[in-house]
Amino acid sequence: MTVILIDPTHPVLPVSFLEAVLGRGEAVEIDPDLSLDLSTWGIKTSKSAPWFITANPNHGRPEVLFDARPHPVVEAVRVMQAAVGRGDWERRQTHESLIPYLREESEEFIEAIRSGNDEEIRKELGDVFLQVLFHAEIADRRGQFELSDVAASFVAKMRSRAPYLFDGSTGIVTEAEQERLWALGKAQEKLAKDKA
Repeated sequence: MTVILIDPTHPVLPVSFLEAVLGRGEAVEIDPDLSLDLSTWGIKTSKSAPWFITANPNHGRPEVLFDARPHPVVEAVRVMQAAVGRGDWERRQTHESLIPYLREESEEFIEAIRSGNDEEIRKELGDVFLQVLFHAEIADRRGQFELSDVAASFVAKMRSRAPYLFDGSTGIVTEAEQERLWALGKAQEKLAKDKA
């Protein structure tokens, strides 16, 4: 049996599941606590089916788990796209007009760190993340770059400045070695930029 964990408000069903139940006619068991009607799709239900759909992460079944819930980062991007697409204020913002908000949210995040309150740190870091999402969405709408490009630039920087994270090695890297590699990577990046 394969257990499929879904978000009941936005149920996403994996392709392998759809191929099995629609293509091969396999039956599915639906968690009785889940309000989901698949009969309109012609999907058969059975208590002894090879598939079990639930929204409960603590479903108590030891079988293979396929987590089909949307990833929070994907959901955050979707929400920001909707906000910039529908909100009059959001639609008028630019990188420049958002500078005061980025500054304010960064200061509030610093205050939260100094308070030592983990809940406040999480909340304020979410507000800083909102700023990152906002700037990435503005750039995406201008055809410049998107959030995945921002993430890729982070990985590229780490690949250059912390190569031990990518070479298959394990163990602790000393601070002195980290500083040496960081400076070396930074110098190589500058040299490549100057040659371009």
